Amino acid sequence: MKTIVAGHLEADSRSAETTPSVRWALASLALSVLLSSLGTSIANVALPSLAEAFKASFQAVQWVVIAYLLAITTLIVSAGRLGDIIGRRRLLLIGISLFTLASLLCGMAPTLWLLIAARALQGLGAAIMMALAMAFVGETVPKEKTGSAIGLLGTMSAIGTALGPSLGGVLIAGPGWPAIFFINLPLGALTLFLAHRYLPVDQRKAKTERAGFDTIGTLLLALTLAAYALAMTTGRGSFGQLNMALLLAAFIGAGLFMFAEARTTSPLIRMAMFRQLELSASLATSALVSTVMMATLVVGPFYLSRSLGLDAAMVGFVLSVGPAVAALTAIPAGRLADWLGTQCVTTVGLIGMATGAITLSILPTMFGVPGYLAPLVVITASYAFFQTANNTAVMTDVSPEQRGAISGMLNLSRNLGLITGASVMGAVFAFGSAASDIATAPPEAIATGMRITFAVAAALVVLALTIATGANRRAFRNRELAA
Repeated sequence: MKTIVAGHLEADSRSAETTPSVRWALASLALSVLLSSLGTSIANVALPSLAEAFKASFQAVQWVVIAYLLAITTLIVSAGRLGDIIGRRRLLLIGISLFTLASLLCGMAPTLWLLIAARALQGLGAAIMMALAMAFVGETVPKEKTGSAIGLLGTMSAIGTALGPSLGGVLIAGPGWPAIFFINLPLGALTLFLAHRYLPVDQRKAKTERAGFDTIGTLLLALTLAAYALAMTTGRGSFGQLNMALLLAAFIGAGLFMFAEARTTSPLIRMAMFRQLELSASLATSALVSTVMMATLVVGPFYLSRSLGLDAAMVGFVLSVGPAVAALTAIPAGRLADWLGTQCVTTVGLIGMATGAITLSILPTMFGVPGYLAPLVVITASYAFFQTANNTAVMTDVSPEQRGAISGMLNLSRNLGLITGASVMGAVFAFGSAASDIATAPPEAIATGMRITFAVAAALVVLALTIATGANRRAFRNRELAA
């Protein structure tokens, strides 16, 4: 088999793309992205079943999702740098193995808190897979095809998101909830084989060329995000003194993190990057729209099962329709971004998401399942347009030495939004339902919580559109002044 190295790929990317070894290498990266997204969505549809199986509250079982997302968010920025230190291929193989082993532990967990611990371990593996898959693809794709390539990654992510609810619903209705984790074992083994067989062997670097690992920054980020997530989930929807203390700890942790990053020689996140207006706007809008997308996955199962009376299999099918549309939309969205420009496609995506969120707060109570499906399709298709165009705008002109840091920031902003969607929007849902325990709330209360949650979601997308539009206008004025 022909040896593949980054320099050869960048010098002759067009011809390399046609070789079978590169196609199989990309298949292993695509499977890595697929498994990571599947790990998020397949657990969401199981939340009602887990609440019943472990006799736990809605806020407690939320941590099955939050622990996974928190682990990803904590490690995803540093995973790229760690790959530079010990080798990207080696670390990716470790990540795939860790994800697969943790999936086995999840399915065997006898208690909720052991399940949550195993999910955190699974999230660590997923973080490595997500970060390094992006880094490898960045070395193989020519600049003029960036939009299409990112659209492909978005398609794999959307397929995982779409497959999770439907597959999870079938497995829960059949073998039971442990099967949603055991399904990762054969997929993980296949991914590990392809990655080991076809990914390029790591090239040794001199010690002076290796980036340092920001241990203090990683620890501070982990503690800050943990305090934030706890603040948003402790108290069963109420917000008392403990929540305020945790939120204060999160703000203090954020300050200490920025202080540490400004003074270390190898920062986890370079604060100077935030001075770039367009980059900061892209990161902020990515976090906001990811919050809305996660709200559909967290709130949706409870509304569909308790308010509309659907069984687990039907809940999974309904939840999978929207992401399936996103999977079909992502690659065309990438080509459209290459053709029309990223600003136009980003704006269209945000307008579509706002429209979908507003209608999702109104139509389901009037038309039932069809009233839920129509706006969900609009939201997820529009999200595919936004995410593909937004990521393309950020990654197109990134220099090789900044590729890992910027892709890590994009992933971080997305996962911060996912954590917010799972925690804050979950708290909004609980507050809107006016119930101490969502798992036992009456259908009318669930419907009210649904309306309030997606009214808030629509407001968040409008805010994202305002930020994106303002940044584009300022960037245009700056270019005119420079000319």
